[in-house]
Amino acid sequence: MGETITGNEPLFSADAEIHLTAAPLDVYAVVSDLPRSGDWSPECRGGSWISGDPCAVGAVFRGENVRAAEVVAWAPVVRGAWTTYAEVVAAEPGRTFRWAMHDSAGRRQESVWGFDLAPGADGGTLLVHHFRMDAPTEGIRGITAAMDPVERRRFFVEWGEKIADDLTATLQRIRTAVETPGG
Repeated sequence: MGETITGNEPLFSADAEIHLTAAPLDVYAVVSDLPRSGDWSPECRGGSWISGDPCAVGAVFRGENVRAAEVVAWAPVVRGAWTTYAEVVAAEPGRTFRWAMHDSAGRRQESVWGFDLAPGADGGTLLVHHFRMDAPTEGIRGITAAMDPVERRRFFVEWGEKIADDLTATLQRIRTAVETPGG
């Protein structure tokens, strides 16, 4: 498999946005609290900070994840429970929070998840959740290794749709967490 599937384009790039009634700093406090991500992520069930100052650039987060069997069911993706490690690569309160996934040797991969925040006209926040993978990760290389070109294209399309759906679901759950008393 080449470094990308369409020349200089990323393998995956998706984003979703939502308007929240809370202020950017309040929303940032929620989305940068990765141990709490199990409250809103379709796959991440939370986890813990294992090094660095929590939520700061360079901090490493150990995520606990679960994936259902029906997710791109024909492809050899991880099912059930698994662990990931990610490093915070941008942390600007009220503006942006991003983390890059590590490979099994602890190296940063070109797989970055994040949130960008902008003030809304009404004092609320425009929250954008995004994902970008510029080069195949260790996991993607393993998943697609035995696939022929047609299967690989199918996988990229279906996995891209799954990511887009997950971003939207995450934002809806964050809205509930941010805008519901006691959320």
